[in-house]
Amino acid sequence: MITGIIVALSEELSTLKTLPNALWERGLRRGKFIFITDDIILIYSGAGAENACKAAELLVSKGATQLMSWGCAAALSPDLKMGDLVLADSLLSCDGIETAVNATWHQHTKIILGSQITAYKGVLIASNEIVATAQAKHELYEKTGAIALDMESGAIAQVAQHYALPFLAIRAIADPATMDLPLSVSNALNENGEVDITKIIASLVFNPKEIPHLIQLAQYFQIAKKTLSKVAKQLPEVLNHPAQ
Repeated sequence: MITGIIVALSEELSTLKTLPNALWERGLRRGKFIFITDDIILIYSGAGAENACKAAELLVSKGATQLMSWGCAAALSPDLKMGDLVLADSLLSCDGIETAVNATWHQHTKIILGSQITAYKGVLIASNEIVATAQAKHELYEKTGAIALDMESGAIAQVAQHYALPFLAIRAIADPATMDLPLSVSNALNENGEVDITKIIASLVFNPKEIPHLIQLAQYFQIAKKTLSKVAKQLPEVLNHPAQ
């Protein structure tokens, strides 16, 4: 069984370094993949559904027999706080298509993580753009009941469904439902779905009052990354599930 793991942002890649016996390549470029163990392929896709879909298709072509979406997410449910782990049981795409994760793999993962990490289940919804305001998050929560949001998992789930492969999404909350994102972050992605530091700096030059909010978000992001790093230590057990 070969697991293909799709990570959207370069800043999230380091969370997998706690995976036992993992091999690493410095400066992994967007769209490129690496076998970090004999049976795990990692790819840095860039943000967004289109990038995630291309990455998932590439991993399948390289032999992946199950797919995993890995990284951070935004909370929609007010019950979730930064660093909470979301183990979605279904994905809702931008066009309203709902896709269930592999139930056996999902339950197995909850059991493996249960003794150390609380995993919140629910719907993970996709968005074509960063949802920046608390009001917009609240409206999505009221409309869909989804507990969290990202930009990639729904697309990856559809690729997995197309090839009849097991799929799982593991996401840690970086920004709570009540948080408005700084404008510098909302406009930070370039056309390739990568975080453009120069765009953030340029935005802060004109909006220096955002700096404390950006620092706070960075702290939340680090908390989310710590959760993912804890999960990564248990990935060998998570990936060894009965649905294989």
